[in-house]
Amino acid sequence: MSGHTTLAPAGTAAKRKEARTVILSSYLGSTIEFYDFLLYATAAAVAFPKVFFAGTDEWVGVVAAYATFAAGYVARPLGGIIFGHFGDKVGRKGMLIISMAMMGIASTLIGLIPGAGIIGPWGAVILVLLRVCQGIAVGGEWGGAALMALEHADPKRRGFAASFVNAGAPTGAVLGTLVMGAFSALPQDAFLAWGWRVPFLLSFVLLIVGMFVRLRVSESPIFAEAVAKEEAQGAKRKIPLLDVLRRPKALIMIMFAGAAGFGLQVVLPTFSVTYAVSKGAPQQGVLYAFAGASAISIVFVLLGGRLSDRFGRRPVMITGLALFIAYLFPMFGMLGSGNVAMVFVAFTVALILHSSLYGPLAAFVSEQFGTTSRYTGAAVGYQLATLIGAGFTPGIIAGLYKDSGQSILPVVVFLSVMALVSIVFIALTRESKNNDLTTVR
Repeated sequence: MSGHTTLAPAGTAAKRKEARTVILSSYLGSTIEFYDFLLYATAAAVAFPKVFFAGTDEWVGVVAAYATFAAGYVARPLGGIIFGHFGDKVGRKGMLIISMAMMGIASTLIGLIPGAGIIGPWGAVILVLLRVCQGIAVGGEWGGAALMALEHADPKRRGFAASFVNAGAPTGAVLGTLVMGAFSALPQDAFLAWGWRVPFLLSFVLLIVGMFVRLRVSESPIFAEAVAKEEAQGAKRKIPLLDVLRRPKALIMIMFAGAAGFGLQVVLPTFSVTYAVSKGAPQQGVLYAFAGASAISIVFVLLGGRLSDRFGRRPVMITGLALFIAYLFPMFGMLGSGNVAMVFVAFTVALILHSSLYGPLAAFVSEQFGTTSRYTGAAVGYQLATLIGAGFTPGIIAGLYKDSGQSILPVVVFLSVMALVSIVFIALTRESKNNDLTTVR
């Protein structure tokens, strides 16, 4: 009797330790992946228009650079399908290792592409191809990292556990923006010639660190149990994508529910940075202001996940979106002030409001699917949301801003409508806080 009493707590303690290790590895892995992916956003705002689209009108170059940026978002659903299929068939861990390697190599190679002055338009072509590789990689990364954290966690703390994966995005943004900001202090000629390349080349170092972390975690216990149950029952393994498409409602709902979160998120390091600099704020100061605001938001992403464990995913997400709509005009007013301190406040408030949506989002999306199709469903749904919400938004609003004589009104209207659409779809999606993840549907 006494032996049994001592073994149970030991087992519980071991599970909690393993859960903490997995959550930490998901956070670090997500940080590295999003450092690479979002670094591209910053480079598209401050370097690519002049490196790969030299000779064009300033805002035409910006729009063209954002078009290459969109290629990564177009590819993300493909990554979700590929990695999701094998993640649901073979396991979560192996796919995370492959996705990280793919991202690190693609990002390193971006730093080696010759500019338009050397190989003409081929530089932009290669840039798009490598951006597609980045998109496929991050499309597979997010689903695996979110599921590993979610499926190892205490059922009452799933929102908090999964929010660590989304906290990797602002952490990666901080790292990328700080590094790019440091090199942007170089003379403009030196920055455009080689300075912008160094942050991408550093991706290889981060890849080595990430691989070391990833190789130390164990497979998801919920996934392993589900596979063992199917094998014991002699059930034929389904094709995960077909299983998801047989019930497309969940996919459609989360796609539109999450779209605005990504649209608002991507506007900040792209158009908002360009806008603030065009209004007289120093480029390096704006980049550091965004980095500081992103660092503060990390805590609020985790808080958003924790609040969703208590109050539900939907109320927290809807509140954040509604407040963001009300904040859009004041935000652009501060961004256009030419004052770095005001720009910092603008970014900080925006990211805090966004965190209440972004924190619960990983759990909200993943909880809509059964175990043996969860990687595919969550990854594809999440990445489709990024595609329609973020993939084309920087280019669209830059075009609206240019065509309206540089008026911010159409930009605010576009973002507000996007947010309202997501609010409707979140409200119509079932609350998932208390879903049983062990159910195989």
